Amino acid sequence: MIRRAQLAAVLVFAVLVLLATACNVRPPVDSQVIPPDKILDFPVLYSENCAGCHGQDGKGGLAIALGDAVYLAIADNASIRAPTAQGVSGTAMPAFAQSSGGSLTDPQIDAIVAGMRTWAKPGFLSGSNPPPYKAQAPGDPSRGAKVYDAYCSSCHGAGGRGGAGSSSIHASSIVDESYLALVSDQYLRTTVIVGRPEFGAPDWRGDVPGKPLSDENVSDVVAWLSAQRPQSPPQVAGGVQ
Repeated sequence: MIRRAQLAAVLVFAVLVLLATACNVRPPVDSQVIPPDKILDFPVLYSENCAGCHGQDGKGGLAIALGDAVYLAIADNASIRAPTAQGVSGTAMPAFAQSSGGSLTDPQIDAIVAGMRTWAKPGFLSGSNPPPYKAQAPGDPSRGAKVYDAYCSSCHGAGGRGGAGSSSIHASSIVDESYLALVSDQYLRTTVIVGRPEFGAPDWRGDVPGKPLSDENVSDVVAWLSAQRPQSPPQVAGGVQ
């Protein structure tokens, strides 16, 4: 009976020692919780704020692939930062910067831009002459209709209405009112230049082999597409750049 009491006392003492030791244990510095506005890790910021629309690792999804080498070759840092920070008015692209009503600090926005730039391939378009990211002059819708017929209709069908019911037309409608209500003219221009390679859509060089789209061609077809946009687009949620 005495030995049992002694054993019990030893066990109680051991537990008390362990508890006392545990109270003095501190987690390593790198394991402490970082406040949300101090996170500067690009993979974390991109995954939580951008991947839902632009795909994991910038590979595209609902919106264009931000890691596309053509996109990163024609878009400078300011062109990437502005819509990320401020959003795009009238579209589904929200503002992420706190100064514009979002949740991210300026250093976090900078970290996203810098992280995306690491996906670029220096010299990727060397020897090419891509249309500039931003339009140099307003496009003409009537000319754009002709550009569309020559460069785009083989995939997107007559009038841009897609290939429903056709075995030879394999791409979707690009004049759908809901789609056009979600995107800006700059988004349309970027898509025409960069393409959507994840869906098999070529960049500005591949619509008609040997006849790349010119800056004027791109501006004109964007003007034609913009003219199909409903005058009062519905309010939408989400985001595309």
